[in-house]
Amino acid sequence: MDWLVDAWDWLGTRETELAWIGTLSMLTLIVSFIVVPIVVRRIPHDYFLEDSPATEQLRKRHPGLTLIFLVLKNLIGGILVLGGLIMLFTPGQGLLTIVIGLMLMDFPGKKALEVRLIRIKPLKRGIDWIRKKANKRPLELPET
Repeated sequence: MDWLVDAWDWLGTRETELAWIGTLSMLTLIVSFIVVPIVVRRIPHDYFLEDSPATEQLRKRHPGLTLIFLVLKNLIGGILVLGGLIMLFTPGQGLLTIVIGLMLMDFPGKKALEVRLIRIKPLKRGIDWIRKKANKRPLELPET
């Protein structure tokens, strides 16, 4: 039982750090409640099926703008993934926030990972519920 007393004493000396963790947790919770539904509503229903030719044309026409957009997208996506990981252990929509963060980022094998995550039934059900409330079609997934 001494270890429990020691752990309690250690936590008592870390009040500032615990306050920061609590504040960060509340901020990510609030931001995820605002950002995640907006992003889920804006995902095209066929996002997971194939890349759009219009997107490729835009990339070729404005390479500088594309680079700035890519950096911003990856930065925001990384913040959402980190926030989602925190929310796995604190209040919030952890898995959903991680998936949205991954969807914003660009890395090899991204689509396959996204599809595997979206196939998780509670996650798919949550995304489809948000899209139904916004009068959007459910996401279409590729055949297995």
